[in-house]
Amino acid sequence: MIPPEVARVLRKQKYRIVGNHSGVKICLWTKKSLTEGKVCYKQKWYGIESHRCMEFSPSLIWCTHHCLFCWRIQSGDRGLVWKEFPFDSEIDDPKEIIDEAIKARKELLSGFGGYVDRKKWEEALIPTNVAISLAGEPTLYPRLSELIEECHRRGMKTFLVTNGTMPEVLESLDPLPWQLYITLPAPSKEIYLKTCRPLLEDGWERIMRSLEIMKELKTRRVIRLTLVKGLNFLKPEEYAKLILKAEPDFVEPKSYMCVGESQKRLTHANMVPMEELEKFSEKLAEETGYKIEDRDEASRVFLLCKR
Repeated sequence: MIPPEVARVLRKQKYRIVGNHSGVKICLWTKKSLTEGKVCYKQKWYGIESHRCMEFSPSLIWCTHHCLFCWRIQSGDRGLVWKEFPFDSEIDDPKEIIDEAIKARKELLSGFGGYVDRKKWEEALIPTNVAISLAGEPTLYPRLSELIEECHRRGMKTFLVTNGTMPEVLESLDPLPWQLYITLPAPSKEIYLKTCRPLLEDGWERIMRSLEIMKELKTRRVIRLTLVKGLNFLKPEEYAKLILKAEPDFVEPKSYMCVGESQKRLTHANMVPMEELEKFSEKLAEETGYKIEDRDEASRVFLLCKR
């Protein structure tokens, strides 16, 4: 399902393709945890272990958005084009996907064993958290509930990160992920269309429906704002209204980071400085009644939570 020319680019970028449509990659913070003892803000805030977190996707190159801020390769980049919604055949079994993903991740980590703490490296080979967020839109995978259940059966926590354009999937998920993220990419439909270049005509309306569904879901819920200076970094009061529609447990206002394929669309000038992000977060807190709990300079992100 992944065209050979696209697969070559992904392998060069250190992805490992799993089955017909899935993939894994070693996260920067997994590497930093092993080699420098530094950890991702998700370890500090949510209790996962960076060195034991598997960054993974069951929909490696397919998404309902072509966001300008996305660091992943998109259909149309580098002259590469592929079918956008492929899940009508060759759908891999969730158990086989997880088996092969863990195996591929071990292979990617094998080179670290000789020069990092041996015990920590051995721990890293056995993931305890699965970030279903690596690339693409995971809710396009038709057997997502079974995949989450398989992860939980193995004692792994799950972080599901979605763009919210598949509300019917969120509504039917059973079991729910241990933590659910919805990326809220704009304060209005007009800015959404410019930022995300959606492939669905009703993408904005679908996201609004997902925010309503999120309010009712009995799991830990996070709204992430990926903020791009000169594009969607504006109108915090409008973002606040949408946040209150979902009533998440946490909100993460986060700067766009100029990495990966996004460097061909945006520049470092589009990254939000921490002092500006702080003012924006303060306004969000004022408008929502949430409080600023913490910040992480390395990832340019603030954490807001309910009072």
